[in-house]
Amino acid sequence: MSDIVVVGGGAAGCMAALSAAGAQAKVTLVERNPKLGRKLYITGKGRCNVTNDCTAAEALQSIPQGSRFLTSAVTRFPPEQVKKFFQELGVPLKTERGGRVFPCSDRAADIVDALLLALRRAGVEIVQDRVVSLERRGEALTGIIGERGRYSCGAAVIATGGVSYPLTGSTGDGYILARELGHTVVPPRPSLVPLEAEEEFCARMQGLALRNVAVQVKNRKKKTLFAGQGELLFTHFGLSGPLVLSASAHMRDYEGDHYTFLIDLKPALDPGTLEHRLLREFQDNANQDVRNVLLHLVPRLMAPVLAELSGIPPEEKAHSVTRAQRRGLLELLKCLRVEVRGPRPVEEAIVTAGGVRLSEIDPKTMASKRAPCVFFAGEVLDADAYTGGFNLQIAWSTGRAAGEGAAQYCRKGDAHAL
Repeated sequence: MSDIVVVGGGAAGCMAALSAAGAQAKVTLVERNPKLGRKLYITGKGRCNVTNDCTAAEALQSIPQGSRFLTSAVTRFPPEQVKKFFQELGVPLKTERGGRVFPCSDRAADIVDALLLALRRAGVEIVQDRVVSLERRGEALTGIIGERGRYSCGAAVIATGGVSYPLTGSTGDGYILARELGHTVVPPRPSLVPLEAEEEFCARMQGLALRNVAVQVKNRKKKTLFAGQGELLFTHFGLSGPLVLSASAHMRDYEGDHYTFLIDLKPALDPGTLEHRLLREFQDNANQDVRNVLLHLVPRLMAPVLAELSGIPPEEKAHSVTRAQRRGLLELLKCLRVEVRGPRPVEEAIVTAGGVRLSEIDPKTMASKRAPCVFFAGEVLDADAYTGGFNLQIAWSTGRAAGEGAAQYCRKGDAHAL
């Protein structure tokens, strides 16, 4: 019999198991996959953006959903402590643009291997199984029921993730367990997700990656919800790339609102400078087709699209282009509009928004207010953040709080009171 069973071997689950074991609890970690940390392997494009090199207060500012609830957990286990934790496990870390923290090796596997070794050293028993229900007697938890067996315990930590990337095992199992306890589950929806566009020209530029563009996202009321600069990718359905994923976290009401991307293709040039550049290109190549002149300014896939959007026939000679037409091109280069139809399915999202309602969880211990013997951590909660390591920070902080909270619950002697 274990004191605590942790359900889910991702970031939050591993941290919860280590924290509980560190508090002298006997811990079993149940993971449905053959390997722990399946989703960790693919975070940060396989490099694992562990956290962000910022203060707890700055991290909380990057959490649009749940920041107040998470204040206690993130303050007690802030990014600085997360960095120290992994460095003490023998993983050297480095900080890159935007404060993003990665292993020096650029290998997510180093983070997973370090966690696995730490779990073994801490005496955590690791079992492969899929948990299907909780076994209770009155208010007390007596065990966890899996497809392969029963695991006796007095407390449990549910850290099963959301529903994004289901191939990693995140298929919503935690929501079923939460509802079993009487919890409200806010409907899961995608965050940090590619976006579908109204315009067909995105598909014509499929595969085109623009590495240094500026973007503004405006809602129906013309309010700017997001502004940033970075990499954008055109796809057969619309837009993707780091800049788009970051922007999507600010777009939370696709049914009641409407969103427009305004893309500055030449953010380094002010309109006056760009107009002189455009005029010079047309003068120097006066006898060339417009689509060929535009190749001096934009990638090959984009040239015919811009010509068409500006109303200039692609085969029109440069010397025939009017000032008004040239002005139209200038406006497109500085403000290419893309209307967003909606997000891609939640299965394609990096992070699941929605989950167990936070008002039903104790923010200090992550204990369920419906069943104090059960604790929740990580993406299964209705909390999500922007890109940059902040979602993993939520996992580490809530995992630490849940593991310590469960161990404290067991020490009180309540865990085995039947």
